[in-house]
This record gives sequence, C-alpha cells and structure tokens, in this order.
Amino acid sequence: MYRTYLKRVNAAVATGDKEAAAAAFADAVPVLDKLVGKGILHKNKASRHKSRLHAQIEALG
Repeated sequence: MYRTYLKRVNAAVATGDKEAAAAAFADAVPVLDKLVGKGILHKNKASRHKSRLHAQIEALG
C-alpha cells in the first residue's frame, strides 16, 4: 500500500511539479508513520524514504 503513495510522489517529481509532489508527499508521510506504528515497516526505512523524497522535492526549486 505504501508503495503506491511513494510512486505518486516519484511521478510528481518526475514531471517537475513541486506543488503536486509536495501534496503527494504530505499524503505519504502519515501512511509511512502508520505502518511504522503497526510494526510493518522499520522506522529507519520509513525515515530514509521520507528523507530522500523530501530532498528530491526541495531539489525541484
């Protein structure tokens, strides 16, 4: 499920639309945090995803 949200962010980054990427990122973060809380996803992996996606969004300028 979380991979769908990550794909949405990556697709928005690929098009170069910073607003859409930021909106998709805002939708993806709670999903990642929820999975960490349930023990499905390791906290470091979720943090790594969030960090890398945020860096890509900020690089769009």
